[in-house]
Amino acid sequence: MLKEYRKTATIKAEQFDGSPEMVFKYDIFPDYSGNNVRYFIETKEGQLEIKEGDWIATGVEGEHWAIADDIFRKTYEEVEDK
Repeated sequence: MLKEYRKTATIKAEQFDGSPEMVFKYDIFPDYSGNNVRYFIETKEGQLEIKEGDWIATGVEGEHWAIADDIFRKTYEEVEDK
């Protein structure tokens, strides 16, 4: 039987801007081999391409992954400060 589930864990997230600071902070690998620079972030599943404007999510165990901006905005909402 198909059931519905909701995510219960909160994450930390930051929108990737391509800056050297963010590349260094998240150990992102720039690839300059083509006409445009491409960026890759290390995840539990291996390297994942990340584009400027995508979100870098940090999970409860400190793991990182990239989420496209449109998917992020549909899936997550900001938690207000307490």
